[in-house]
Amino acid sequence: MTNYANRHFLFLQGPHGPFFHRLGQMLRAAGAKVWRVGFNAGDRAFSFGDAGFIPYTGTPDEWADYFKHLVNDRGITDIVLYGDVRPIHAQAVDIARDQGLTIHVFEEGYMRPYWVTYERGGTNGNSRLMQMSIDDMRKDLERSDMDIPEPPAHWGDMRQHVFYGALYHWFVMFRNREFRNFRPHRELPVTREAALYTKRLLLMPLIALDRMISTTRVRFGGFPYHLVLLQLEHDSNFQRHSPFATMEEFLRVVIDGFAKGAPHHHHLVFKAHPLENDKSPTRKNIKRIAAELGVADRIHYIRGGKLARLLDHARTAVTVNSTAAQQVLWRSIPLKVFGAAVYDKPEFVSTLPLPQFFAQPGRPDNRAYRDYRRFLLETSQVPGGFYSSRGRRQLMRQIVDMMLDNEDPYDALRSGKIAPRQSLRVVN
Repeated sequence: MTNYANRHFLFLQGPHGPFFHRLGQMLRAAGAKVWRVGFNAGDRAFSFGDAGFIPYTGTPDEWADYFKHLVNDRGITDIVLYGDVRPIHAQAVDIARDQGLTIHVFEEGYMRPYWVTYERGGTNGNSRLMQMSIDDMRKDLERSDMDIPEPPAHWGDMRQHVFYGALYHWFVMFRNREFRNFRPHRELPVTREAALYTKRLLLMPLIALDRMISTTRVRFGGFPYHLVLLQLEHDSNFQRHSPFATMEEFLRVVIDGFAKGAPHHHHLVFKAHPLENDKSPTRKNIKRIAAELGVADRIHYIRGGKLARLLDHARTAVTVNSTAAQQVLWRSIPLKVFGAAVYDKPEFVSTLPLPQFFAQPGRPDNRAYRDYRRFLLETSQVPGGFYSSRGRRQLMRQIVDMMLDNEDPYDALRSGKIAPRQSLRVVN
């Protein structure tokens, strides 16, 4: 029997909801010791009275020294966090790396929405994938004969995601007296963010109607169109791994390239992120810039929704570094990327200047992308989700064993000992 009593896990901030609580419970069941640091009342609420909860009430400037003390005092061997670039996590990762700790990083799935990302050391622009070539991946895949799992017919947790986000920020807004020194990692005040989450939750039916009308106009318009995948301006992947300081800068570059290079009968469709909260006046900025550049009659804006229907007839796609681009590549649609992205490989992401890309994009190497996708599904992409109960159940069946393994998912594949993945069709 394997004994994990020598593994001491320290959890930092996780996704909204009960996932980190459930994960800690299962690690304890395996024999490991688990603690969780909470930085605000939302973190406390989703710890559900866990005896291992450690409230951090100090200032941001005091966090690094406190974290070092905590690691030494509790004999921490592993840290667990969601996203690696928010300041408290970035500092912890640097210290943990210096002390030789294992760093478990969760993120939304590179193949979302049916998978989540689990890597060690860093994700997105800090991922090991950034240094891997397609040839490297193909060499490692020679050791595996796994069938690629297919996504389920229906698996939606957007409502749960929005609900947990609104509830989390409600606790921070009204129950945060103990955590007076807490500073959110985003510039948006907590009260404003809570209000935006609540507003979106209440307006979901009206947003859905607006989206349906806009999508219908594009799908049945009869014109060729190019798709722009928007991200949240405050998203860490946009802020830390892109050349743009604001979304408006990106919008101007794209619309200008479209005006200069696309044939005059082509249209440009902007698809908002599903969690867009209207903090930034993106829609107004698009209309203004399009009018300035003389293409206002060929520009469309769609508020979130499913991407698949829009991709069915898209000629190309453009993004900063959205993970939704994986769906673009899966359909062999030409793609232009501006930021650091784990899928930015020369075999299937265009290197053409934007006007030329809109005019004559060229086809991506679909065989190379399929090898890349298979590599991710055998390593860092784990079936399941953070927010729905079905998604969490599916995720928990595999993730604890992966965390307790001495090797990270990429090295495990290379050594030939990675366990076969469960089919996504089993969701209960």
